[in-house]
Amino acid sequence: MPLGLGCSARPGRAKDNRTGSWRVFWPRFDHSKCSKCGMCQTLCPEGCISEDGEGTFQPDLTYCKGCGICAEECPGGAIQMEKEEK
Repeated sequence: MPLGLGCSARPGRAKDNRTGSWRVFWPRFDHSKCSKCGMCQTLCPEGCISEDGEGTFQPDLTYCKGCGICAEECPGGAIQMEKEEK
């Protein structure tokens, strides 16, 4: 597998890699700012952002590692990384 493609290059692999209690940040999606471009889903290295029937994107926090790529690359600023509360 080429470097940098993560689990999204191997469909279904994210389900093998549940995030433990070590995640520090998680993405909060503001759907009022979302243009529904799908960039977050495309660039997520874990493949854990899914789209519902209305084009709304949500991360599956069971598998999200909190890397922040989705927030960094969101053109509309619709995703903010928030500190995980234990």
